[in-house]
Amino acid sequence: MNGGDDKVAAPAGPPQPLEWKFSQVFGERAAGEEVQEVDIISAIEFDKSGDHLATGDRGGRVVLFERTDSKDHGVPRRDLERMDNSLTRHPEFRYKTEFQSHEPEFDYLKSLEIEEKINKIKWCQTANGALFLLSTNDKTIKFWKVQEKKIKKISDMNVDHLKAVGNVSSSSNSSSSIPYLANGGLSIPPGGIPSLKLPVVVTSNETSLMARCRRVYAHAHDYHINSISNNSDGETFISADDLRINLWNLEISNQSFNIVDVKPANMEDLTEVITSAEFHPTHCNTLAYSSSKGSIRLVDLRQSALCDSHTKIFEEHEAPGSRSFFTEIIASISDIKFAKDGRHILSRDYMTLKLWDINMDSGPVATFQVHEYLRPKLCDLYENDSIFDKFECCLSGDGLRVSTGSYSNLFRVFGCAPGSAEATTLEASKNPMRRQVPTPSRPSRSLGTSITRVVRRGADGVDANGNSFDFTTKLLHLAWHPTENSIACAAANSLYMYYA
Repeated sequence: MNGGDDKVAAPAGPPQPLEWKFSQVFGERAAGEEVQEVDIISAIEFDKSGDHLATGDRGGRVVLFERTDSKDHGVPRRDLERMDNSLTRHPEFRYKTEFQSHEPEFDYLKSLEIEEKINKIKWCQTANGALFLLSTNDKTIKFWKVQEKKIKKISDMNVDHLKAVGNVSSSSNSSSSIPYLANGGLSIPPGGIPSLKLPVVVTSNETSLMARCRRVYAHAHDYHINSISNNSDGETFISADDLRINLWNLEISNQSFNIVDVKPANMEDLTEVITSAEFHPTHCNTLAYSSSKGSIRLVDLRQSALCDSHTKIFEEHEAPGSRSFFTEIIASISDIKFAKDGRHILSRDYMTLKLWDINMDSGPVATFQVHEYLRPKLCDLYENDSIFDKFECCLSGDGLRVSTGSYSNLFRVFGCAPGSAEATTLEASKNPMRRQVPTPSRPSRSLGTSITRVVRRGADGVDANGNSFDFTTKLLHLAWHPTENSIACAAANSLYMYYA
């Protein structure tokens, strides 16, 4: 070794907790305003670039937003450099367009109503300036293309009907002497019209956003679809319901392949169902799916056509003597997400967030307590069905933080870097720090054998400031910007955005 190489840099400490600020709100409701059921947001998703955001609601609509502050066209270089050197830029999105993705249907064979509610939205690769996305309700997946098109107008008509009705003389010599009837109709003179012009289609400079359904993937699921996920190959995607996962080609809508089937021969033997599924971000042969028993299975599509066996299973074994009536219910995983690096998986069950290393299946590397204070109230939560609420989770693009929602329109942000004690509670409002815990909670080591495992608690007690929780207002859906510290979350019909 050279003398200059003997010095070893001291390991950097964990990043400082972020200071979150309010950015924008769309669809903010006034105090006392009643929220319509169809307006409640049911899905949120950023695209890969983070320049577009899509939301779906219970009315079957998809609303698109586009980022405006990243478009620096015409800004002098000096101003751009000043903006880069300044504090965090304020992310701004604007409404782009919306379209009706799904309509309510009725299954006459099973006598079941099929809701129009959007369960999931996933962005696909862009091409030729057009945006592509998948949206699904309980039964049907649709592939949408959203593109700006120039408006075409028809000019040089033989008869200017509007001018005629308004008693304005036409500029055309051939139509100026043509008599019109009182009802606006045209009276053809004897001998016909002297000359006839063919209308000309002219493309104007005006543009309009058009959403067109390219494909409909239907009749492949007997149970409600809970997940869709794009493959990194850009050609295929999966859809998952309670018992099966199907593999689709984006270009083929009338055929899919069943790759996972957990349906037993006798439905009385059913012990667990699929709750969420997602493709690996870079390995097109790998996917993960979670179950109602709290386990995550990693599947390799190269092993067999029907992936009945998993390559790895991740589950945390319960402590002896801790089992109760609610154990299986609160262990059910409602959402899983791969980290951007593909090395870690984040899972959300009713009580906790867990971070898993796919190379270590003995247990989670970190556990974040989200709802531990609700444990004494599990009976009440079971009675009002709140215990079955499905909260989503998300990771930051750099993998240093994770987030999930809670009740009273609160959401939590935890630091997952080694040594981090970050545990922030924010409220989906214009003042997100209003319910913030005054003193940061300390991380406590779990009893696991690995020293890398850490248990971090959120706010203990009733809530961050001892206030009673409102179980009717719940923040189920949120998404983290892929490259920046920016979070979009849904509180009923309102979309709140924050940055740090």
